[in-house]
Amino acid sequence: MIGKLILTLCALCAPLASNAAATDVPVAIELHEHLPFSAIAHAPTVALTLDACGGEFDRDVVQFLIERRIPATIFATQRWLVRNPDGVRLLLDHRDLFEIEDHGANHVPALIGIGRKAYGLAAEPDVAHLRSEIETGADAVANATGIRPHWYRGATALYDDQSLHAIASLGYRVAGFSLNADAGATLSRHAVSARVRAARDGDVILAHVNKPQTEAGEGLIDGLTALCERGYRFVRLGDTTLAPSLVARK
Repeated sequence: MIGKLILTLCALCAPLASNAAATDVPVAIELHEHLPFSAIAHAPTVALTLDACGGEFDRDVVQFLIERRIPATIFATQRWLVRNPDGVRLLLDHRDLFEIEDHGANHVPALIGIGRKAYGLAAEPDVAHLRSEIETGADAVANATGIRPHWYRGATALYDDQSLHAIASLGYRVAGFSLNADAGATLSRHAVSARVRAARDGDVILAHVNKPQTEAGEGLIDGLTALCERGYRFVRLGDTTLAPSLVARK
């Protein structure tokens, strides 16, 4: 499985890598992924993924998911797990709904190169530091849940050819997305709701569960309520696979 993933990503990245070599500018790759047809054949289906980068715990969002029986995949950093033990316990009390996966130790982008940045965050200086970020985060998830994670999503959800190889070589699947619901929990309630309401069959939704002080959580609840009313079904990443495509950014 991992070997196939590496080959697939290499094939997809090759044109981008060639372009980067020609211009001598590193290319950052944003993975856009959808649910496979087999996962959505019987009802409109989406996967809800929630990043817990740092900060706090949006209890209102999680309580809504529990009440509506909406499963979700949570990507948590080590620092979020340490800072929010009550939130972690609530998630673990509902293991039938929530799975916790690896978002790294300190929320460092999975890009390689001194001086590189993504959305204001400094990249990793080398592959060794990326491996430490991934594995330290994975250890934190395993210690908190008793289960070692299978998926990894880097900070900013941007990657490059080196980081994709490194992640795959460690045995993790990269979690992309197809619908950015809240732009890092920076959008208004109305904007987030509109984006979520526009979800299509097979979408992988990316939102956040670590900024209760913003309007993003309310917008997510509004949008998910609308999808429930339209008969949408929700799955966790651990219950399916993802079909990748690529978008490149310099």
